[in-house]
Amino acid sequence: MKIIDEIYQMYRDKLTGDEEDADIIAFSVLEQFGREDLLSLLNNLSDQELYNLVGFYMIENLKAKMARDGIGHAKMLTIEQLKTIH
Repeated sequence: MKIIDEIYQMYRDKLTGDEEDADIIAFSVLEQFGREDLLSLLNNLSDQELYNLVGFYMIENLKAKMARDGIGHAKMLTIEQLKTIH
């Protein structure tokens, strides 16, 4: 995705290697985009890039729902359970 390459080059010298770098940069860039900007980005993706993007979105949302519902090993703890962890 061309925009990822451009964003990476812009912030490359400011990155610490921390996973939070990507979160901060992505959300900062997204704040500046409107719906039409995002749709234009999607329209410019190759078929494979679009497939990967939607696939990643689906996978992450399914994992979150499974964790929330306590399915499998990814069970999310309640606030009360978190308070009792030593």
